[in-house]
Amino acid sequence: MTTFLLPTEPITSLDAYLVTDTGGQGIRRAQDLGAAATIDEVLRSGLRGRGGAGFPTGQKWAGVAAQTGGRRYLVCNGAEGEPGTFKDRALLRANPYQLVEGLVIAAFAVGADEAFICLKASFEREIADVTRAVQEFQAAGICTDCEVTIVAGPEEYLFGEEKAMLEVIEGNEPLPRWLPPHLHGLFATAPQLGWQSHDRQPGEMAGSGSNPTMVNNVETLSNIPHILARGAAWFRSMGTPESPGTIVTTVVGDVIAPDVGEVEMGTPLRAVIDAVGSGVAPGRTVKAVFSGVANAVVAAADLDVPVSYEGFQAIGSGMGSAGFIVYDDTTCMVDAAYRFSRFLSIESCGQCPPCKLGSSAITEHLERLETGIGDDQDLSAIAGWLEHVTDGNRCFLAVEEQVMVSSILRAFPDEFAEHIELHRCPRPRRLSIPKLVDLADGRAVYDESFWRKRPDWTYDPETDAPDEAAR
Repeated sequence: MTTFLLPTEPITSLDAYLVTDTGGQGIRRAQDLGAAATIDEVLRSGLRGRGGAGFPTGQKWAGVAAQTGGRRYLVCNGAEGEPGTFKDRALLRANPYQLVEGLVIAAFAVGADEAFICLKASFEREIADVTRAVQEFQAAGICTDCEVTIVAGPEEYLFGEEKAMLEVIEGNEPLPRWLPPHLHGLFATAPQLGWQSHDRQPGEMAGSGSNPTMVNNVETLSNIPHILARGAAWFRSMGTPESPGTIVTTVVGDVIAPDVGEVEMGTPLRAVIDAVGSGVAPGRTVKAVFSGVANAVVAAADLDVPVSYEGFQAIGSGMGSAGFIVYDDTTCMVDAAYRFSRFLSIESCGQCPPCKLGSSAITEHLERLETGIGDDQDLSAIAGWLEHVTDGNRCFLAVEEQVMVSSILRAFPDEFAEHIELHRCPRPRRLSIPKLVDLADGRAVYDESFWRKRPDWTYDPETDAPDEAAR
């Protein structure tokens, strides 16, 4: 199978990148084609955003390029806070140069005056790698028309939400705005509810403006040089008609060797778990798979679902950013629901009260059920909050809570009934929150400090983490 985003050996210099099959050729072809034809090529490729939503990349580019007035900005989202996901960090470690080339092509295509690469400050290795790549591109005269700023952001999950990411770039907390970046982007001079206007940037005309801003994921931009160098037809020769190309997937949890791998779109999920994560332990079977915490659970009966946007949609779930958390038959699904709900309730910013209050209440009732003191009233309370947790939401976090918890309740009702009847957990076992700190050599290191995090995003120095630090 063709893999091109994850080279066998890391590429650690621009010279090494430029002697690969496609290194630097994407920029040259984009310049030959011109901005409009470059966008058309991306449209024809069928590339969909790899940040989780799967929105057609070329369509997003065309929409931003068509905006009039103000300045245009480009943002690369590399915050990667979704539990179970490590693919962007793996890409930056393997080849940061394809990302920078993709960034340059995107900036050229949409006419961006400035670009920002956003990573968490804790991603020290990745920040060093991409900084070196940008500097080498600039020294070689390849990246000179567009200023590139690398932003080291906070640890919070919402830093990866595109509207909150713009706030961080502007020096604020990661609190999502109301309006999307393509409507009101960076340093906008037109004030709107939930954010502040800015003074005009040098060269801007008088009056208010929105400064259309395009946000693309690390993996999305990393695909661009290959598509431009080899053509849209080449990219469409892989994957499915609705989900062309390959995808970089993470497999963690109850697998023998957690890892990141590149697979062709349309590959069955069962095969991905075996190929990337080396499958589950002998004698164990897969009970459930979560694509991060944003989508409905995939139960054992659906393990042959094609890893594609349309495949997961057909079973009532979503592929997300292809970070798969695998749980085997020893797992308590009430405990899984509780821990994922707690993650979301902690990471909720509190700007939308139904989200913060609702997710916190759902978490508390799930904890009661898991610890054996819950009853039918707890189930009724959870059901009530699930109907209202999304009221007035300005980002997707409350929807994640609603979709994820509801799906577990539907898929595993007997386990909730068992907890109420037995007044204990029949499958006692510590589950880790798979928020990844590192992933290498078949070992996933999880954030052991997360259990000390409080709802106001501060940390309790006294609380011991109940999770294992790594598997």
